[in-house]
Amino acid sequence: MRILLVGGTGLIGSAIHARLAAEGHECVLLSRHTSGGVPNARHVALDIAQATDASAWKPVLAGIDAVINAAGALQGQDMQGVHVAGSAALYAACESAGVRRVILFSAIGTNREARSDFSRTKQEGEAALMARDLDWVVLRPSVVVGRAAYGGSALLRGLASLPVLPVMPGTAPIQPVHLDDVIETVLYFLKPDAPSRVVLDLAGPRQMAFSDAVALFRHWLRRRPAYRFQLPAWVASAAYRAGDVAQMLGWRTPVNSTAQAEMRRGATGDPSPWRQATGAEPRDIETALALEPASVQERWFARLYALKPLIFGVFGLFWIVTGIISLGPGWEIGMSYVREGGLGENFAALTVIAGALADILIGLAILWRPSSRYGLWAALIISLVYVVIGTTLVPRLWADPLGPMLKIWPVLMLNLVAMAIREDR
Repeated sequence: MRILLVGGTGLIGSAIHARLAAEGHECVLLSRHTSGGVPNARHVALDIAQATDASAWKPVLAGIDAVINAAGALQGQDMQGVHVAGSAALYAACESAGVRRVILFSAIGTNREARSDFSRTKQEGEAALMARDLDWVVLRPSVVVGRAAYGGSALLRGLASLPVLPVMPGTAPIQPVHLDDVIETVLYFLKPDAPSRVVLDLAGPRQMAFSDAVALFRHWLRRRPAYRFQLPAWVASAAYRAGDVAQMLGWRTPVNSTAQAEMRRGATGDPSPWRQATGAEPRDIETALALEPASVQERWFARLYALKPLIFGVFGLFWIVTGIISLGPGWEIGMSYVREGGLGENFAALTVIAGALADILIGLAILWRPSSRYGLWAALIISLVYVVIGTTLVPRLWADPLGPMLKIWPVLMLNLVAMAIREDR
């Protein structure tokens, strides 16, 4: 079959594509941005939120036998455009083009009270598909857990790596489902004789508290049981608000006010209809984890995932504060260094001001995700420039007991670490 996979670079989409390609299917991946080197697939760049007219989808659907919509928008993105308007246009185009089979990934619990824009738009997206004369299937997965990790599953690993096990207040149970079970279900519904017009909850066989799920991952990461620390409500609220700020700066984070509402609602469902419709036997997450022991790579990821916000936050603020100090209380110290190098008063002042403004701009660029790559490269280059200028103008700084020249090298190492972990897909 030739299958259009919308959201083909996400956690679920990537896994589905790998399996479909292995089964001999031809895949057309669609996402906002193309990433080179995707094997066995044609990759189309299209912003779903902007493709709200069916005509925008007709060229993409040429020769397509089935569509899998695994696209999802998070807080800070156009959820209405992705989940409803753009997807509705896709379904209309499928109806016109005669592409009958459409599989939609929604979210578990959308049939209950919607407590966030995410749940509401997912629910409206389901309704838009169900209104079409198509052989549709709606799959509502719970928290999806597999070898790969992103979003909620990555958060579980990050929390599991902390010295204590934080218990978030006001969280409802979850029912994790294994990624492999999700993929098998998609393959089942791509069969010519598979049923259609069904809505299924993809939930694992066991409900558990969110903190218990974290404890399972802690054991998987080969860490000893930790003291369970009940987070005060105000601390949890501050963490969600901090996540909102990170979203505003372009970072994708599973900790935000939308996540807070979803965690209060929980992620549980009845897997019985899923079993009856497909014959699937959802695997227990604890058993599945035991069959795939965590490697050193998973343990590194878990620790770095928890540290990543601090690395970028501290590093960005370091550059901003350095610039502010240079323009304020450290002005005379900076001027004395430049004067010592033999530069005139006016040129010395311009040098200090230029350096301070450059530091502030670099810090801001690092904190804003779309420009963070450029900010990190600029920080790396200007740090080396500072070494050269400092060595040329004031070589005695290498022997200074406070080590201003020596401390640049740990800063450079942190810079390289930030560059290495910047990507989250």
